[in-house]
Amino acid sequence: MAIDLSRMPKLGFGLMRLPQKEGEIDLETVCNMADKYMAAGLNYFDTAYVYHGGYSEVAARKAIVERYPRDSFYLATKLPAWCLKSFEDRDRIFDEQRERAGVEYFDFYLLHSVEDGGNHETYEKYDCFNWAVEKKKEGKIRHFGFSYHGTPALLEQVLDKHPEIEFVQIQLNYIDWDNPVVASGRLHEIMSSRGIPMIIMEPVKGGTLATPPPEVLELFEGARPGASAASWALRFVASQPGVMTILSGMSTEEQMADNVNTFTNFEPLSDEEQGIIEKAREIMHGKPTIGCTACRYCTDGCPQGIKIPDIFSLINAMRIYNEGWRAKNWYNSQLAPSARASDCIGCGQCEGVCPQHLPIIELLKEASAQFDN
Repeated sequence: MAIDLSRMPKLGFGLMRLPQKEGEIDLETVCNMADKYMAAGLNYFDTAYVYHGGYSEVAARKAIVERYPRDSFYLATKLPAWCLKSFEDRDRIFDEQRERAGVEYFDFYLLHSVEDGGNHETYEKYDCFNWAVEKKKEGKIRHFGFSYHGTPALLEQVLDKHPEIEFVQIQLNYIDWDNPVVASGRLHEIMSSRGIPMIIMEPVKGGTLATPPPEVLELFEGARPGASAASWALRFVASQPGVMTILSGMSTEEQMADNVNTFTNFEPLSDEEQGIIEKAREIMHGKPTIGCTACRYCTDGCPQGIKIPDIFSLINAMRIYNEGWRAKNWYNSQLAPSARASDCIGCGQCEGVCPQHLPIIELLKEASAQFDN
């Protein structure tokens, strides 16, 4: 069954960064956000086995599945390579996901984070592509694809080998378009040339493009007064051909309202606005920052409990805004009491799961030099 792009909502609700209260998902706020999202005629929800320590799929059941007719929304989730130790694990995880989410089938099912090396090799080792095709034949998966964090060369290799793939989820935003590590532009080119629909993740790069440097904010405000920086980032992605749905990991009702407004009366970027995006990119490329998207894959398995993305956000604040005193004060009051950057033992667990392939161990040494002295 081919995907009808005309029926797919441009804005997808990513359930990776849900609002929390007292260390747990704030279900009441999630329900409110889901209601506003659905009321706007939008209905694509994206979760994964590992999000929120496994509770994101449960939240999807409570906020969406138990409150709306099953045929009124699309639900997507993912199989994680790093949790696979045997062929039996595929069914064990899949059945657990259906139980967590309270569904008989998933509209979209993805192999999570296909990339060069371990993850891709694991999916091939356990024959996950053919396994998913069988699940589709059984009616337990409607559409099958994968999320991708690898090189352009591997993407072409995987697509050549697996013509059964119906869609691919890639990272794409205006700052990573020419990034040699992420290669957003090249990945988009490959997908477009093959006519494969794209789901987009990290359109605002983990919130980084929602709070760009002051010079960029001034550019945006001058061209489109009152429009948020996030709306510029989303409109850039939505203006690219072949884009099916754009995921936003919304954490607040305010973010939901702003994003819904962007797509309710959507306007593609004009040629003049494309030029403004180019200027914004030039400004931001001139400020070296750590390309962390706060996915927090690194924190789940850190034996020292270091809040790596939070530390990196402080380093970026220092680099972009010269916020030295405030960054150090925040580090000492909010982060250091639980774990300092200097607590890193260099085990490499974090680097093994980082989708951005960051040299986290070295960056933590830099952070320690900045904050622990």
